[in-house]
Amino acid sequence: HLGLAQPAATRLLGEIERVIGFQVRERLGRGLRLTEAGEALARRAERVLHELRDAAREISELGDGARGHVRIGSVTGPALTHVLPAIRQLRWDQSRISVEVVVSSSDDLCRQLIDGRLDIIIGRVNDPRLQALLDFQPIGVEPLALLARNKHPLKDMPAPKLADALAYDWILPENDKLLTRTVLGHLTKLGFPEPRRQVSTSSFLFTLAVLKETDAIAPLALSVAQSFSDEGVTPLEVGFTLSVESYGLIHRRGSALTPSAKRVTELVNAAALENPLVTK
Repeated sequence: HLGLAQPAATRLLGEIERVIGFQVRERLGRGLRLTEAGEALARRAERVLHELRDAAREISELGDGARGHVRIGSVTGPALTHVLPAIRQLRWDQSRISVEVVVSSSDDLCRQLIDGRLDIIIGRVNDPRLQALLDFQPIGVEPLALLARNKHPLKDMPAPKLADALAYDWILPENDKLLTRTVLGHLTKLGFPEPRRQVSTSSFLFTLAVLKETDAIAPLALSVAQSFSDEGVTPLEVGFTLSVESYGLIHRRGSALTPSAKRVTELVNAAALENPLVTK
């Protein structure tokens, strides 16, 4: 990647080890792997590269008079309640900031943030190993609802219960996802069995399509249910009260945001205060 021959790269590695006084790599079969000291140095070096790239972006914004480009990631619920109002405000302000939005799981967003592909994210830091690398500013918790099509049989039942909903297929992501772990843990505490799952998916669009065409039920963020109430799906009133753990604004620790990223962060915070999913 650097355009160096292997002997030159080896000499540079040796010079690094001489300067810091520690071995940074060790042999593993025919290859190499970083030692603990090497891993620590690599993390710091990666941060330096991110800062240099961000500095270039900030200087470019100052040089050509543009307001910049911001890459923000979010889990589904806050993307609708916090990111969308922030983008709307940017348009009202006639801002020249362009925004790239990635909606995905917290784990995927954190990886993209660490890799420098995103500037800020709204989600959760589920991996304890990343907590030392990221700053987390809590915003609130995310309430869930059980969604079903408008003409679902339970809609005609007087006072349906959660037990009645378990007679139908549920759509959930894989077992290692936070949403699934939260829902299954809640059902276990209530003494209910795991729901039948003929379909497992993390795709909201596919979940919505299945809900509209079948009698399946899906636990989703309440904000999502409210935003898509015109799509033929609504929450079931079955006494299902549950929230996913706290989410918040996340950025790389020790990294300075560009002016445009700071502006978007301010607008996201303002939207969170005006339209909280649940009070902090």
